[in-house]
Amino acid sequence: MPRVLVTGAAGFIGSHVVDACLAEGMDVVATDDLSGGFRENVDPAATWVEGDLREARFVESLWRNHGPFEHVYHLGAYAAEGLSHFIRAYNYRTNLEASALLVNQSVLHDVKRFVFTSSIAVYGAGQVPMTEGQAPRPEDPYGISKYAVELDLAAAHEMFGLEYTIFRPHNVYGERQNIADRYRNVIGIFMNAVLRGEPMPVFGDGRQTRAFSYVADVAPVVARSPLVEASRNGTFNIGADVPYSIIELATTIAAAFDAPVDVAHLPERKEVVHAFSDHTKVRRVFETPEPLSLDDGIRRMADWVRAHGPRDPVEFGESIEIDRNLPPIWRGA
Repeated sequence: MPRVLVTGAAGFIGSHVVDACLAEGMDVVATDDLSGGFRENVDPAATWVEGDLREARFVESLWRNHGPFEHVYHLGAYAAEGLSHFIRAYNYRTNLEASALLVNQSVLHDVKRFVFTSSIAVYGAGQVPMTEGQAPRPEDPYGISKYAVELDLAAAHEMFGLEYTIFRPHNVYGERQNIADRYRNVIGIFMNAVLRGEPMPVFGDGRQTRAFSYVADVAPVVARSPLVEASRNGTFNIGADVPYSIIELATTIAAAFDAPVDVAHLPERKEVVHAFSDHTKVRRVFETPEPLSLDDGIRRMADWVRAHGPRDPVEFGESIEIDRNLPPIWRGA
């Protein structure tokens, strides 16, 4: 039974990867700092370790006290892409420096596979459908940090032989998503607004398009990747194919709650307008089933959200570093 480490394990995608690793018969050590996740998300069958990956001593202690690990699944990050412009230093400490500490220990302890969840934010704008062969041109600090880790893994492989698999998921949603986060995860934000009897906040005209990916179509593939030889040192887009506008999304969510379509149009923000990717490569290597339809996935998440109830939106826990051009909705609850 291989022992593996999953970071960001109390978060949304991370907790589902823990479940999928356990289903594969792995011995899982799950770690998170609980800055955006919840302890109850983690299956009790996993060994739980709370701590901050930005602290070198803590990262070292994971191997000293719980290792060795055959595989590392690195999902720990702060993934508020739009907010990353205004929290640059925090973004790079959390998403890049912490990753480097994990890569160091993985090299020193001969980890067999480092599995990293990157993002289609690495592509930037104007490259739809996004394919793995395109040159990344990230346009925000979040995408820059993710692409920097991708480059670092390639360098670690060349210098030390560390094998890796990189996934670029996008707009993942489903059960356990933190609907209280007011800066990211539009589906969670919309569902929370509906439950609270508030309009769904839409930046600009709502014609931006995204392909929304149900978590059960993503997490099992991530978990299985070290067992698939053809995924070694590969990079894969993963998620849904069909793009929908934000207005179409709002209509679908309202229908799932039997509620009227109530949106509030906010000033547009600087963001990639159209973002969806091609998944030919991942389907060829992993033989994945067709993704769940948006209607079915939204209904499943809506059932979970309804059962757990609304949450008060939570402010970013650290200081905003730059407030120039910060969207007014993010200036205070």
